[in-house]
Amino acid sequence: MRILVTGGAGFIGSHLTDVFLDNGDEVTVLDDLSRGRPGRLDPSVVVHKASITDAAALRSIVERVRPELICHLAAQIDVRVSVDAPADDAVVNVVGTVNVLEAARAVGARVLFASTGGAIYGVDAPIPTPEDVLPGPEAPYGTAKYCAEQYLGLYNRLYGTRHAALRLANVYGPRQDPAGEAGVVGIFCGRAVREERPTVFGDGHQTRDYVYVKDVARAFLAAAQTDRPGVWNIGTGRETSVRELIDLLGQAAGRDLDPEFAPARPGELQRSALAIDAAARDLGWTPRTTVAEGVESVYRWVESGSPDRAGR
Repeated sequence: MRILVTGGAGFIGSHLTDVFLDNGDEVTVLDDLSRGRPGRLDPSVVVHKASITDAAALRSIVERVRPELICHLAAQIDVRVSVDAPADDAVVNVVGTVNVLEAARAVGARVLFASTGGAIYGVDAPIPTPEDVLPGPEAPYGTAKYCAEQYLGLYNRLYGTRHAALRLANVYGPRQDPAGEAGVVGIFCGRAVREERPTVFGDGHQTRDYVYVKDVARAFLAAAQTDRPGVWNIGTGRETSVRELIDLLGQAAGRDLDPEFAPARPGELQRSALAIDAAARDLGWTPRTTVAEGVESVYRWVESGSPDRAGR
């Protein structure tokens, strides 16, 4: 299959590219390289530098590549940026997605969209949360992702396409910037390797569903091979607290860690975990990596110097 991955030089996108290459597919990447790094990719992969907000450039590339499938991961991913600049967030995450859908329609490509499971459901959602719970996002980022999902559904009804969305839990793993502003596992590992104290916002009892990046890449492969429309949660179905993460990281580091506590961030969900029964039933997908195994893997990656092609 010919596949185009938007945001393919990013943390998740580069792992996804590896999985499709291993499957024997022909993969091309489109990335504006604002966060992505070509060094994360196999040298055989062609990278087109362009933004999904540039509809003309995007369509020109898609018409040259003529993919059968577009895995759409390019996005504005920072929740705090979305709160500060909601219109800018919507330009990338809503208008950019419509641009991808239009480019895909021009060549008859199917779209698999990377949505959010961590930011789309509201504070009153049951735990673990199934896909049929009405979204109630608390930030513009989650609202934009939900709006983009609605466009996928509209195109399926209007044009008979078979686009699908994967609602991702908190994805972590090698190649996630340990010095970045997002990705608590990578950030904690980076601080632990530097022998600095991890900072916990709130009391540390807040939970998230941490899913390993290679499992996420396998979910995209399963959705590509299933060739059916739908919306699926991709997570572990299990809550892990920040305090549990620190304990697991201490085991990986071989020493007790002494976190420092800071005030809770406004609007942060106290609990989050995704029900994954539908993905198991419809896609034949379940996660393989435990949080303990994943945290160990990230710690060793950071300890080794955080090489771009690690986790291959």
